[in-house]
Amino acid sequence: MQTLNSGYKGLSFLVSLNVDRLIMVGALVGALYAGSYIALI
Repeated sequence: MQTLNSGYKGLSFLVSLNVDRLIMVGALVGALYAGSYIALI
């Protein structure tokens, strides 16, 4: 049972890291898109 619990904690830790990375990538893409849109005007 303890192995399952530690595995779940590790998995949730990885998921939280990936969510943070996805938010950063999304913000970067959004900034690039907004910059190119402004440059075209």
